[in-house]
Amino acid sequence: MAFLLSAFFITAANAAPGDKIDLVRDLAGRVGPVIGSALSCPDIARPRIQTVIEKFAGVIRDAAAAEAQRSELAQLFDRSVADGRNAVATGRMDCKLAERRLADLEQSLSPSAPAPAAPTAPAFAPAPPPPAVSFGNPVSTVRGVSDNEIRFGITAAFTGPVRERGRQMKIGIDTAFNRVNDSGGIGGRMLKLIAADDGNEPARTLQAVRQLYEKDQIFGIIGSIGTATAAVAVPFALERRMLFFGAYTGGNVVRRDPPDRYVFNYRPSYAEEADAAVRYLVKIRRIPVRQIAVFAQQDDLGDAGFAGVAKAYRALGINDSALLRLNYPRNTIEVDEAVNLLRLQKVPVRAIIMAASYRAAAKFIEKTRNLYPEMIFTSISGVGGSSLAEELKLLGPRYTTGVLVTQVVPAVSGHSSAVLEYKNALAKYFPGEAPDYASLEGFVAASILIDALKRTGAQLDIEKLVDTLEATRNLDLGLGVQLGFGRSDHTASHKIWGTALDESGRFQPVDLE
Repeated sequence: MAFLLSAFFITAANAAPGDKIDLVRDLAGRVGPVIGSALSCPDIARPRIQTVIEKFAGVIRDAAAAEAQRSELAQLFDRSVADGRNAVATGRMDCKLAERRLADLEQSLSPSAPAPAAPTAPAFAPAPPPPAVSFGNPVSTVRGVSDNEIRFGITAAFTGPVRERGRQMKIGIDTAFNRVNDSGGIGGRMLKLIAADDGNEPARTLQAVRQLYEKDQIFGIIGSIGTATAAVAVPFALERRMLFFGAYTGGNVVRRDPPDRYVFNYRPSYAEEADAAVRYLVKIRRIPVRQIAVFAQQDDLGDAGFAGVAKAYRALGINDSALLRLNYPRNTIEVDEAVNLLRLQKVPVRAIIMAASYRAAAKFIEKTRNLYPEMIFTSISGVGGSSLAEELKLLGPRYTTGVLVTQVVPAVSGHSSAVLEYKNALAKYFPGEAPDYASLEGFVAASILIDALKRTGAQLDIEKLVDTLEATRNLDLGLGVQLGFGRSDHTASHKIWGTALDESGRFQPVDLE
């Protein structure tokens, strides 16, 4: 630690401004890893670390008069802290060594530390409260949080057959972020969203989230698309105590009981949507349960949808053992086997509940509409309602009429406060983009997160944010339903809306009860 001891006794009083910046820049690269490694060790008392952080904040304030310089130094310090965290996470440093390095650093900062040999090298004193020149926010040691920015990431398919869902989800989040940034951000910090393309392939998801975490240095993940991909991303996030918020999935991987501390959902589960669809078909449309089948993707999405239907059967006191599942391979539109199995059924099927991607669902409807002109097609929201409508409109009115989709947000054609705010903001920041169910969901999820970030305050870290989220009660965004979380419930909404396509391919509201 000799280099740290000497670094803190650098000649600053008589140094030129440019020399001061260079000295502190070097110092940030040396002190940051010590702080980062200490933060990764739960047995090292946080007040000790905070004391050093506050003293280094004073160093930066003393050296840099300009906001741009302070921001640059703070971001350099953040990156160096992240390097220290990675050193512990990857096993390159253990907590015993981290403790010793922190102790040496504390000793170098203590009032009793020996004076340097050079007479022109006084120690930095702690910053006086409040300083004459101060940050808008304290220097942060939290990954993805700097003096002027909070970085989030999203993993989704931005290429391939289901890329539209990822694009729309990102547009919705960016719309909410842009709106709050134009109002000054979160206490002066701008929100930034960084996208990583996983192609909806779980094999690529780990690389995508690792890139966001290690290269882009994000604070958390928001709005990621997919159930099978979430099964890869969630463990990565949990191991690093990183926020995983508002994913576009109703699967159980983001709904553990009790809930994972760092995983929060806006949307209800696929099981809740499937339950609503079954009850609608049985009670409103009077379809016998033995004449209902499930068209499902062969992955966690399809499994969750099928399990939700089976659970709804049991809740109605109906045996689910004979429930027909029509499968197709994930991330494809290869539906012929499912169509053939449907044709072999002796008991005519009158309704299909779909847990599928929008292109596969559209292809299935295309291949079965002539065979079963009176068939009722319903889908859970994971299909991407707007994308499904666009695919069916290309086929003609007879393919759109009567197709139902359960939704986790109100109709985008509606005039509720939330929908109007969304459409006004969308027109401002993404002119020419049509309102979409996926982008509305992204907008709502981001708005919930923004509310929590505002209430957490300037000293942002993951634990404080989680505590704030779990204390969220009766949040009214104008959806017609109040939102909230608790320690035992990390899902903000349990409301299901019904919609059906008309001949023009537009969704109209449907009463599910």
